Amino acid sequence: MLCWPGIRIDAQEVRSVKITEIEKMISESRHPLLINFWATWCKPCVEELPSLIREVKAHAADSIELILVSLDDKENYPGKLRDFIRNRNYEGTFLWLDETNADYFCPVIDTSWSGAIPATLFLNKKNAYRKFVEAKLTDRTLQDILREMFRSPSRNE
Repeated sequence: MLCWPGIRIDAQEVRSVKITEIEKMISESRHPLLINFWATWCKPCVEELPSLIREVKAHAADSIELILVSLDDKENYPGKLRDFIRNRNYEGTFLWLDETNADYFCPVIDTSWSGAIPATLFLNKKNAYRKFVEAKLTDRTLQDILREMFRSPSRNE
């Protein structure tokens, strides 16, 4: 069971959110975040999920939170989406984005986001780290980004 202030989320529960709530999670976060945008019908997204979950678990000491935001169609929420997660025994904070206008919600996450998925936002306020990746992450790239995310900024940079 994971917690967000005032919210208890079971691994199989998928809560519907608006982009403003994700924006609030980002702005109010006191710990590192990895926010991944995906869908059950997106093969690269589905292939990437196990790596994201595994690598976040490997960084448990860093208090990183994985938020998996589904962009599945409304007819897949919550049934098909919940079943997909449950059948794979995935753990994490699962949300379903209740938005249809990508021209509205994409720039809220990153101005460069075209709307393609998978897309991942990495944030660590402790060192002002922010990186947005609009592509499937290889294990190596994900590991490199996470190392970079937790590296202390140099005083000479």
